[in-house]
Amino acid sequence: MLPDLTPWRTSRDFRLMWMAGVITTFGSFLTVVALPVQLKDLTGSAAAVGAIGAVQLVPLIVFGLYGGVLADAMDRKLLINTTEAAQGLLAAALLVNTLLPHPMVWLLYVTAALSSALTGLQRPALDAIVQRIVLREQLAAAASLNALRWQVGAIAGPSVAGLVIAWAGLSWAYGADTVTFAVSVCFGLGLRRSPAAHDAVPPSLRAIAQGARYAWGRKELLGTYAIDLAAMFFAYPVAIFPFLADDLHAPWSLGLMYAAGSVGSLLVSLTSGWSTRIHRHGRMVVLAAAGWGAAMACAGWAGEIWLVLLCLAAAGGLDMISGIGRSTMWNQTIPDELRGRLAGIELLSYSVGPQLGQVRSGGVAAVSSARVSVWSGGVACVAAVGMLAAALPALMRYDARPVPDGPSTARQGPDRAPSLSRSGD
Repeated sequence: MLPDLTPWRTSRDFRLMWMAGVITTFGSFLTVVALPVQLKDLTGSAAAVGAIGAVQLVPLIVFGLYGGVLADAMDRKLLINTTEAAQGLLAAALLVNTLLPHPMVWLLYVTAALSSALTGLQRPALDAIVQRIVLREQLAAAASLNALRWQVGAIAGPSVAGLVIAWAGLSWAYGADTVTFAVSVCFGLGLRRSPAAHDAVPPSLRAIAQGARYAWGRKELLGTYAIDLAAMFFAYPVAIFPFLADDLHAPWSLGLMYAAGSVGSLLVSLTSGWSTRIHRHGRMVVLAAAGWGAAMACAGWAGEIWLVLLCLAAAGGLDMISGIGRSTMWNQTIPDELRGRLAGIELLSYSVGPQLGQVRSGGVAAVSSARVSVWSGGVACVAAVGMLAAALPALMRYDARPVPDGPSTARQGPDRAPSLSRSGD
């Protein structure tokens, strides 16, 4: 049941990326908490705080697709380190702005938009490089360890941020984030070069379209994108947690609601050794996504706050299982020369879904109640996942095991990473 640490032990580059990721994620969550707090202090407007999500969405979509093309057309190490250093400069800009006698509100929005664009440029390269530094049979274990890395930061970062902001001030949060980016870049400089293939296509709209055509032709991959979109659209009620807490007469539980999903995800990551023995990852994605919807439906039906928290934790764990399945399928089957572009499409699928899900949950809650919005979304999620699974049988048939005397159903993935960046010295 314990996580399989083989990728961490055998791949020097994976270790460097994992440690850099832990530090960066922790620091980034300091800013994720500090930025809305500062906007609230400067404007006193809930609408002004909510506008952060709006200014971040479009850059993430546009630059996520372009970042996918760049990840296939240039050295991925260079792209990762350049964007990481740029993120550090943005954190430093927030620090300087906070130290001014009158901090500029517009700079907070500009920084949020630029940070989102840099995330879009960097994330496809981070996802695409895993195929080159980890052996194929270790990809599921690598996905679990990367998820664990993120969950540690997602829980520790906000918790520490609240204490730092309350006791030391916003400037200390931004300063600490700046330092974490500097440390992360130092780890990133130790990575081996990861140049583009000799026949890589230059960045263009045509290259993006080529990746989209490939995704459309791979119905099992298309199914993972569609199911994740449906799950997040129908059953991502984070925006109405404050109203749900009020409906349950437990306003004190709001912070626990936000943390419950991450706790569930962390528990799955810590006990993810079993995932390396799963071969039918399509079924894994479908069942976990349906379970996510069912857990959210139960959270809406439950009348006791502790049952709600338990359901939210279960939902977070099931979402993590679905994420491990999706990541493993992508890394096992997508050709290296297209991995960046497909990672850009992947970024689009899981960034748009939660944003639209918050709009849906808020709209339903406005005409009914928070609890109705939660449970109805969960039921709709289960139904949508079922229909998508029926419409895309290739997803349910997916099997990573090789066919005897024939090619594997996951035939695109090589057994070993290229020697250029293979693990070990």
